[in-house]
Amino acid sequence: MKLYFILFFLLVYTFGFSQANTEVFLFDLDANASKIEVKNGKNISNNEGYDNQPSFYNERYILFASTRGNQTDIAKYDTRYGSKSWLNSTEGGEYTPLKNPNTNEITAVRLDPDGKQRLYSYNGSNGESKELIADLVVAYYTWFDEHTIVSAVIEENNLNLFVSNLQDGTNRKYVTNVGRSFHRIPNSNLVSFISKENETQWQIKSLNPLTGDTKVIANTLEGVEDICWLDSKTILSGKEHTLFKLRLQRDNNWKQIADLSANGITKISRLAVNAESNKLLIAGDVSPTAETEETTEETTNESTDTKDTKSETSTDASSIEAVVQRNLDAYNARDIDAFMSDYADDVKLYAYPNTLQTEGKTAMRKSYKDWFERVPDLRAFVKKRIVIGNKVIDEEQVTANGKILEAVAIYEVENGKIVKVTFIQ
Repeated sequence: MKLYFILFFLLVYTFGFSQANTEVFLFDLDANASKIEVKNGKNISNNEGYDNQPSFYNERYILFASTRGNQTDIAKYDTRYGSKSWLNSTEGGEYTPLKNPNTNEITAVRLDPDGKQRLYSYNGSNGESKELIADLVVAYYTWFDEHTIVSAVIEENNLNLFVSNLQDGTNRKYVTNVGRSFHRIPNSNLVSFISKENETQWQIKSLNPLTGDTKVIANTLEGVEDICWLDSKTILSGKEHTLFKLRLQRDNNWKQIADLSANGITKISRLAVNAESNKLLIAGDVSPTAETEETTEETTNESTDTKDTKSETSTDASSIEAVVQRNLDAYNARDIDAFMSDYADDVKLYAYPNTLQTEGKTAMRKSYKDWFERVPDLRAFVKKRIVIGNKVIDEEQVTANGKILEAVAIYEVENGKIVKVTFIQ
């Protein structure tokens, strides 16, 4: 019976992720003692399917879980260039990516095809992963410090709060029946969590991970378990398309500060604020006709024809990227038939800038078939990806015969086939 409930919980957990049509938005945040303004919203995920659980890696990069092919992986968004790349290439799906304090590693919950669900750490340079907590089915979590994790762990049909110390390998359960929102409270040694012990009124509580002491902070919005901290006294939360704030010891109840329906958001879920409290990430369900580009007061008045054109462009970009990603997956599997199926009959391979190396599928197949057979440890990892028009530019790290090579590949796609590749090594 215990195994049944765990598997059921995992299936519901994964099914909910994979079926949701959510997007991640980045807003400017102007907050002072008298008011909070949210403006200049931009859809940074711009991707069909599940895009959620955003967090700030630093002031330049943003992490979130994003659909790629038939699974969810870790996406990394560069605010400087407005580009998205992929951090990992495991067979499992990754959720809740967060930066590991005091290191460049990124952690995420991974659900493997065999049903195993664990918390992993990923090397930011090559995507290699290692399991952090061996015996707990972690669903949601946050870092308290560089060696302490506070998490919601699946036990039978419940989520229970555990504190895990990675130094001594201990895992202590402190609270039962909790929600999915965990945050380090600014300027304190506390972590906030959502208590669902009272089914009619969920509460935001604090936990001291070192002692296990808990205290009630405030009631949540009705039926809402997603919050974030703007500062040590101000909490943000959202219900449907409306953003609320609660100033502790001053506000008697949650106060509305923004209506985000103009951005196409119909139901707010996850929220995150950067260290300077001037940027806000919001993930949520979007309307079918929502913009996939930056939404401002001017763009919300655009004609229907303009919106349709943008939507078609976005779909083409996704399709082009899907071809290149499928081809990379076949390369890593050393499946020559699947690999060659993505290329046009007259495909040309160049060394930058314009030295022709191979022309036509026959010559290319012969070269790569020999390469696949001779290199058992062959693997290409995409460190950064940019999609511009019909071109996909990948910064890659290639492992071959025990050596690691750095390269850039520029793919050009026409009518669903790769017609040209230019390599820069």
